[in-house]
Amino acid sequence: MREFTITPNEANQRLDKYLKKLLCNAPGSFIYKMLRKKNIVLNGKKADGTEKLNAGDGVKLFLSDETFEKMSGSEKTSLEFQVFMQLSNRLKQGKPELKVVYEDAQVIVIDKPSGMLSQKAEPTDISANEYILAYLIGKGELTEEMLRTFRPSVCNRLDRNTSGLLIAGKTLEGLQKMAEVLKNRSLQKYYRCIVAGEIHKAYDLKGYLKKEESTNQVTVKKECPKEEKEKYLPIETEYRPIQVLNGYTELEVHLITGRSHQIRAHLASVGHPIVGDTKYGKKSVNDSFRREVGITSQLLHAYRMVFPMGVIKDEAEPFTITAPYGEDFMRTLGYLKH
Repeated sequence: MREFTITPNEANQRLDKYLKKLLCNAPGSFIYKMLRKKNIVLNGKKADGTEKLNAGDGVKLFLSDETFEKMSGSEKTSLEFQVFMQLSNRLKQGKPELKVVYEDAQVIVIDKPSGMLSQKAEPTDISANEYILAYLIGKGELTEEMLRTFRPSVCNRLDRNTSGLLIAGKTLEGLQKMAEVLKNRSLQKYYRCIVAGEIHKAYDLKGYLKKEESTNQVTVKKECPKEEKEKYLPIETEYRPIQVLNGYTELEVHLITGRSHQIRAHLASVGHPIVGDTKYGKKSVNDSFRREVGITSQLLHAYRMVFPMGVIKDEAEPFTITAPYGEDFMRTLGYLKH
């Protein structure tokens, strides 16, 4: 017999949904059969799976150890947990360094380095999400048992070669809060970048974007083509110059809509490609900065986030988090100034 107590991260979901996570290798028919036969009970009583779980509820599974191990995928979770433990040890040694910009009981915000994926693209990838899980395991805030039914996850995404602020929900409540502010756009996201050309005033840039999944590249147009209306999505990008430097501009970009590659493609479409952007940028510019400054990626940085009041720390005013520029960005600014 196995007994589980529902945690706040597992509450507010149906019992059958919880059981399908706990017994991830079991078909639904097996779970409902066990409920009917009272081999699985909720708070000591028969249940049909539609019950909504509350924190503190008790779930008992009258299954043999062999059956539970087979149906729960315990071996897979244990192997996965060992990988996270190894990553945790690497983090403690500073290899790589995980720059935590902000953390509370529900949310963690890191400064993701350029070159690191936000989430896995392939099963063997080690992304920022895995490093965050390893970090929480190292702190003792995430256990092997907890991983069976809930795992923290990043809430926003940055391109591999974009650095800066990346949010993860440590708890279910944290994930739900961040999902809501991202969906309703009450979380304001500001980026910094260095672009080719001089920009002397602020713009509110609007247009339409289409993504080609086969090439992972987007096309931006000022007007929506009538013949492909269903393929294009509206986009809006605000930007203002921070400083103009010898034919280049340091920009602050306010991302109004959050489409794939939006900032990079939108700026390139109006003749101001981001320095170092190999997909939408200008090859001669990128080659020059790689040779002269040694830049290794596009100079686009998720610099600042402004959370609406009451979302973080129950603040009575908007709460701002910033991430400093990385070495490539600072080195390029110094080069352009001198």
